[in-house]
Amino acid sequence: MKVVKFGGSSLATGEQLDKVFNIVVSDPKRKFVVVSAPGKRNPQDIKVTDLLIECADHILQGKDYSSLFETIIERYASIARELNLETDVIEKIRLDLKSLLEGDHTNKDRFMDAVKASGEDNNAKLVASYFQSKGVEAQYVSPKDAGLFVTDESGNAQVLAKSYENLYSLREKSGIIVFPGFFGYTENGDVVTFSRSGSDITGSILANGVKAELYENFTDVDAVYSVNPNIVQNPKEISELTYREMRELSYAGFSVFHDEALIPAFRAEIPVNVKNTNNPSAPGTRIVNKRENSNGPVVGIASDKGFCSIYVGKYLMNREIGFGSKLLRILEDYGMSYEHTPSGIDDITIILRQNQMDQYTEKDVIDRIKKELCADEVKIKHDLALIMVVGEGMRQNVGTTAKAAKALADAGVNIEMINQGSSEVSMMFGVREADEKLAVSALYEQFFVAVPV
Repeated sequence: MKVVKFGGSSLATGEQLDKVFNIVVSDPKRKFVVVSAPGKRNPQDIKVTDLLIECADHILQGKDYSSLFETIIERYASIARELNLETDVIEKIRLDLKSLLEGDHTNKDRFMDAVKASGEDNNAKLVASYFQSKGVEAQYVSPKDAGLFVTDESGNAQVLAKSYENLYSLREKSGIIVFPGFFGYTENGDVVTFSRSGSDITGSILANGVKAELYENFTDVDAVYSVNPNIVQNPKEISELTYREMRELSYAGFSVFHDEALIPAFRAEIPVNVKNTNNPSAPGTRIVNKRENSNGPVVGIASDKGFCSIYVGKYLMNREIGFGSKLLRILEDYGMSYEHTPSGIDDITIILRQNQMDQYTEKDVIDRIKKELCADEVKIKHDLALIMVVGEGMRQNVGTTAKAAKALADAGVNIEMINQGSSEVSMMFGVREADEKLAVSALYEQFFVAVPV
């Protein structure tokens, strides 16, 4: 059996939904279909989830939301009209959403989660209805009925272990199961959502629960690319990469997957295949536990902006027990989380997202570090980009760091910092934001275009 998940762009119109139908029925192993809410029909369009969030905000602020409500219903209705579906399913969606919006919203987080989740939930009902209209045995299944239970963390739910055993019983149901992504239920019966891109998480959880042989994730690209195609034209496609590589790339800026989305599939050792709804015959990218390192040391390059660094220097720092923990505790007092901590014997640098600090917080942090840790020097650099070079093959390859550093030097890019994880699967370079695209292009040229000497 296979679990197959379709993103919002794959479900934005009737034409797209018909493609989804043909993909699913073309392989009898595709029994479980996880759906997102309808996405953008064009670059200027608005996702249904964003419309729902705006609608909920209007209600919480006491504003009129009738126009937004009708816009949301029309998004589903337009898909139904394109597919010549009966109006019954749209009336059900209308009544369900109206009841939800007019319900209790004293707990704002709970209300917002329920409204956001309705995008996927109602779309699953629409998709199941279309499959049935085509003479295929299919049924919508609610996460609640399936036993998908999660922690009570609004917008950041974590699956509970017992959910996997509950989900396994879905194998017994006949026909195609259409399952809404993005949310689960607390043990008290309340809707709680995963983080954004949570439908990927649902697909991964469901694949683990039903012990699928493959988790297929359909999106709007032929494969995962080795670098951002907005930076490098026609980049090389990745045919296969490991979970660890994908997580590193996702964390560092790849938008194909949320960096936590694949963990349930990874734990069950279920391979993932990223494919294109608009070109389903393309092989796509397979994500696996282990692979042959036959394509050189680097599999992908990712980058992200909006970072700053706090440099702290103190002579004999390495002899001072607890220095690092005291430094991090100061950041913790301001609710800050860090990304990396490259260090030497007399200095340490903390990399964090700079939107966590305003100018007043920054001054307080500097003053406290100087006073409480007796630091000789404290400096903050703003507007940094982090570039991650990722590949399992770097473990066995000598000189990868030297090649990367030379490529950046030849391009005139100054390296503000460098850090390599103990796993040796990735290395991180900090550069000025203004140099991000130049740096990524130089690294791509070095590892994917240049002919080895």
